[in-house]
Order: sequence, then C-alpha cells, then structure tokens
Amino acid sequence: MGTPAPVFDPRAVIDGTPPGRARVGVIVGIVAAALCVIIVFGIELAESAASGHSTTPFLIALPLALAPVPLLVAAVLFIDRLEPEPRINLLFGFLWGAGIAALFAALINTAGLEYITQPALGASAGQYISATAGAPVVEETLKGLFLVWLVRWRRQELDGPTDGIVYAAMVGLGFAMTENIGYYINALVNPVHGGVQLLGYTFVLRGVLSPFLHPIVTSMTGIGAAYAASHRHAGWALPLGWVTAMGLHAMWNGLSIFGLAGTVAAYLVLLCLLGILWAVIIADRRRIVAQIDHYLPGYEPTGLVTPQDIAMLSSLKDRRLARNWALATGGLPAASAMGNYQLAATELALLHQKARQGVLDRAQVTQRQQALLGLMQVARSAFLRRRPAPPDAPWAGSGPSGFTRPSSYSAPMPPA
Repeated sequence: MGTPAPVFDPRAVIDGTPPGRARVGVIVGIVAAALCVIIVFGIELAESAASGHSTTPFLIALPLALAPVPLLVAAVLFIDRLEPEPRINLLFGFLWGAGIAALFAALINTAGLEYITQPALGASAGQYISATAGAPVVEETLKGLFLVWLVRWRRQELDGPTDGIVYAAMVGLGFAMTENIGYYINALVNPVHGGVQLLGYTFVLRGVLSPFLHPIVTSMTGIGAAYAASHRHAGWALPLGWVTAMGLHAMWNGLSIFGLAGTVAAYLVLLCLLGILWAVIIADRRRIVAQIDHYLPGYEPTGLVTPQDIAMLSSLKDRRLARNWALATGGLPAASAMGNYQLAATELALLHQKARQGVLDRAQVTQRQQALLGLMQVARSAFLRRRPAPPDAPWAGSGPSGFTRPSSYSAPMPPA
C-alpha cells in the first residue's frame, strides 16, 4: 500500500486550518444552535396556543420575522466582499444568535422579571428596569460569547474591524429574527390593543425601521474582538466593546419612557451609529488595499504577482471582471482558481500586517506564507490554462505581458 497523497484544500489554506479535516467543533456548534432554534420556536408555538388563539399567531409571526432576513444577510455579505469570511462560520454566528443566545436570554430575562424586578418594584417599574438594566447585560453577553469564541479559537479570521462587524451582525440578525417572533405574537394576542393594527405597527418599528438594532450594538463587541485578535496585549478591547454594546442597548431601551420624542431620539442615534460603522468599513477597506499595494510588489520576482495583478486585487470591480474573464476562458474551474488566487493574495498581504504587529511568531508567518504562495501558484496555473481557441477579451491588447489593463483586468501571460 502506498502512502496517500497529501490533501490539497484551497479553502483550508485560505482559512489557515489543517487541510482535509472537518471542522467538528463548528459543526457540533451549528447542530446545537439549530436545536436551540427549534426549542425557541416550540416555546413560542406553545405560548401562542396557550393564549387561546391556537397556532395562528405563531404562523403569522414566523414569516413576518423571516421576511427581512434574506435582504439583511445579503447586505452583510455585500460589505464582506474584499476578504470574505468562511460561510460556515457566518452560519454558526447566525444560528448562535437565533438559537443559543435567544433561548438563554429569554429564560434569564423572564426569570429576572418575574422573580426580581417586578416583585421588588412593581409591574411597570420592574419591566422598565428589567428592559434598561437587565436585558442589555444578558443579551449582549450571550451574543458577545460568539465573538469570544472567535478570538479564542478562530483568531486568524479576525483581520480587522470589518470582520468583527460582519460576525457581530450575523449574530445580531439571528437574535433579532427570533426575538421578533415573540413581539409579533404579543402584538396579536395583546388583550387590550392586540390585533392586526398593533401587529402592523410593531412590524414597521421592528422589521422595517430598526432591523439593524441588534447587529449595530453588537458590532461594538465585534470591533473590540477584532482589535484584540489583531494586536498583542490588547485584551482590554473586547471588554470595552462589550460595555459599549451594553450601554447603547440600554440607552435604546431606556429612551422608550419618553414616548415619541424618545423613539425619534433613539432612531437618530441608530442612524448616527450606522453612519459611523459604514465609515469604519470604508476606512478598513482602504487599509487592506494599502496593504496589498505595499507588500505584494515584493513578490513580483517570484512570477506569482505582476503589477496588473496588484491593480486588479485593489479593486472590487476588477476582481469581478477577472473572475468573469477566467470563467469565459477556462470555465468554472478557472473562475474558482481566480477566486482562490485573489483570496490567497489578500491573505498574504494581511499576513505581513500580522507579522509586523507581532500577532504571529516567525515560524507561523513562514509556514502560512509558504502555504499561501503554494496556493497562488496552483491557482495561477489553473486560470491561465486556456481552452482551445478561447474568446478574446474585449480589452486585450499587446504589451510586454501579453495584455494591457486600460480600465478592466486582463490576466498577464505566465512569466518567461
């Protein structure tokens, strides 16, 4: 029996994980989180039936809670295009928020309300104190535990604030989806004002005007986690982000006591936070592009990177054009290879930043550098392997590398 050939796993190289090995821990976590989602749905269904309305409120609330999720997830993935995170981790984050965080938050918040705040302060004051002091601590802690897991076990995935925002947003979207089911059911079965009108009002407030509340406040924890993961001796950043998230969440809930004026103020704060996060994402994208432009020219002597490649890697539009070019000239395998090349080259540039910040030691840097260069070599060979008589690129021209790059990417010929 011969020795089995080593497994070459491009995704493992990009993610910095052992090749050919299933992510058992992540898969177990996904299954556990999915079971928690089912348990939460079961609890909501039972409460809906116990209200005397059978299962109708739950069956109405569920699609309303699910309706904005695809659009919101697409928005998160849109900002995660330059250095996309592993989809399995993002799925885990969403299910963590929708299942584990939502289930335990409901249990703890309900217990605190019924056994601590309301007996001590009365129904109205107890509910307000629980919402402003108890719920933010419980919910942001449970959501933030996923970010703690990332820092501890998937530290290499957090390259900057955008990564922290993306992961936190997925957790927050999952949590908001599950939480909204309960709000919609309560709107329907409310004994005083319940009905379609209150449901419509609740849906507009929670599903239309403030769907990013949980993603935005939890993003504070995400930014702290990303800073802690990408800097040495920065463990303080994660608790600081967590405290900020709790404070913003408490402010949002606390402003409800001021009626319409408080609601308007809360939404203005939310819009300001959204603008700040967008500015952070844009600045982080420019930082990554600057790393590409600064570090990758040093690899030009290897023949794996050319000036045209660096220009392509610095533009999301040109990256897309490059994948389309590879698809037209070599089919799906070439397009996949081009995508792997782009991701590996980006990770290579970010590797230098981690080395400079002392996050990785010399041996780790060397090992990952060689793995990424190996993937770039394999991928480059694959997307430059043409079909017979491939279609000419409309922007192709003559030049030292076989193509020129006027306004869109065209792959250079292999070095002589």
